[in-house]
Amino acid sequence: MPEKELRYNRKKPPVKANPVPKEIDIMEVITVSELARKMNLKANALIGKLMSMGMMVTINQQIDAETAEILASEYGCSVRIVSLYDETIIETEKDRQEDLRPRSPIVTVMGHVDHGKTKLLDAIRSADVASGEQGGITQHIGAYQVAVEEGTVTFLDTPGHEAFTLMRARGAQVTDIVVLVVAANDGVMPQTVEAIDHAKEAKVPIIVAINKVDLPEANIDRVKQQLSEHGLIVEDWGGEIPAVEVSALKREGIGDLLSTLLVQAEIMELKANFSRAAEGKIVESRIDPGRGTVATVLVENGTLKVGDSFVAGIYPGKIRAMFNDRGQKVDLAGPAMPVEIIGLDGVPDSGDPFQVTDGEKLARQVSSKRQELKRVEAARNVKKVTLDNLYDSIQEGEVQELKVVIKGDVHGSVEALQNALERLSTREVRLVAIHAAAGAINEGDVMLASASNALVIGFHVRPTPRAMVTAEKEKVEIRKYSIIYDAVEDIRSAMEGMLAPDLMEEVLGTAEVRETFKVPKIGVVAGCYITSGKVTRNAKVRVFREEIQLYESKVNSLKRFKDDVREVDTGYECGIGVEKIQDIKTGDILEAFIVKEVAKKL
Repeated sequence: MPEKELRYNRKKPPVKANPVPKEIDIMEVITVSELARKMNLKANALIGKLMSMGMMVTINQQIDAETAEILASEYGCSVRIVSLYDETIIETEKDRQEDLRPRSPIVTVMGHVDHGKTKLLDAIRSADVASGEQGGITQHIGAYQVAVEEGTVTFLDTPGHEAFTLMRARGAQVTDIVVLVVAANDGVMPQTVEAIDHAKEAKVPIIVAINKVDLPEANIDRVKQQLSEHGLIVEDWGGEIPAVEVSALKREGIGDLLSTLLVQAEIMELKANFSRAAEGKIVESRIDPGRGTVATVLVENGTLKVGDSFVAGIYPGKIRAMFNDRGQKVDLAGPAMPVEIIGLDGVPDSGDPFQVTDGEKLARQVSSKRQELKRVEAARNVKKVTLDNLYDSIQEGEVQELKVVIKGDVHGSVEALQNALERLSTREVRLVAIHAAAGAINEGDVMLASASNALVIGFHVRPTPRAMVTAEKEKVEIRKYSIIYDAVEDIRSAMEGMLAPDLMEEVLGTAEVRETFKVPKIGVVAGCYITSGKVTRNAKVRVFREEIQLYESKVNSLKRFKDDVREVDTGYECGIGVEKIQDIKTGDILEAFIVKEVAKKL
């Protein structure tokens, strides 16, 4: 008996094992098969949907994020666009507050050419208490640590602000504090201004080191005056910027500088977790003839150990050996410690993320996925702001600020252009010149524009060949002008395009209702006499009775005798049907109008 009962038992409807998720992460382009996998659907279901949208695609074809978004919304799923590294994120645990311990600050030294950056770095190195004891020879690995009585400081020995911007353009913000070196005899020079702009744009605190104070022609007050012109007001002038007087050549004031750095770091409360798998950034990498691929890693969180498997950018690896900045072998590296590592499968870029994984297998899986995505990414153009798509960017609410980098032949014209452009700012669109200087458009300008999503404007200057190549690679738009007025007008029209147009009403004409007729299937039609202007079909219409507006609708039929017409002029009679309005009486006044979009002026 139980068997029979079982046989007649109704089948329960199957529960969907993998429902469509509420949200998915994708990159700018994605293949149909990958999208189907993310949405837990069969690829042919998506292909069918795309065909109904008029797109003939195959399973391995790429579609853009916009199409994917429309497709996903059909299934009630929203789409989030992420970068290459977000797409292949390696899951890590959140740091607990009690695990965090103070770490050393990471400092970048910037300044004008010949203002003594290198000399200052050498002087700082010689103040290191550790190097004196071990007699280690400093290796050039792009970063090093200096230990003083109060603590340690990590310096990024990058060649000027170009490298700093390059890392920012790749999304790697590793610097905590910027030391701005200004020579007391020269004062603020063009590259000093560039460095200030870069540091401000990156929102990093600045400490000024006034170098060469031992020279007879040193004028410290003039330097402070010039700095204040660029918005850096030093502490003894009532501002917030610490300024330290040093002489790198005579090794004077170095201790003060290091103490100031450590005080600033203490205020910032820099902390990291020492007891987890390491994460960090690649500072630089190269191929060494004897050792293969060598990379300098700056550990940001966790502790790095020999034997760890990792992913650096898009390449996997396993640490075979680690060396500190003095070329000595080390087994461990904690937060804010730079080390040179051996054991990479490829040469990663500066600023690429570095992350330790749970084993070699995972490292290889992540890296092969990243390499595949990198190829996909290389196949499409990166979207940056250009004057043509500026308005669309605003529409999407992406740009409330239009950032520009201005270069000109002489300082006067640069200033004039900057002032003229900044006066164009409105409440909705703000124009910000993140850097303005005299000279040719160089690679650094393009990298700054790329990092900040800005336009480059050249006035009587041309980009250098390398800047042209970089601009093409980074998809940065360079506009060249020889008349200030042209530049201002171009940017003005781009920004006006960014402004939402004003809506304006234009009254076409009025008609008096003399008679009403009931027409089957249409309803009430008003027999009218046009008293002024004209009435057109599809115009909007208001119905007035005794000067009071009752309804607003649109003209849905317009006839003279029995013929449909497009418009009727003053002095003629016609039949007007008003959409969805049946309550029209003899003596009513109909006012026809249209709504026009008018471009908003700045």
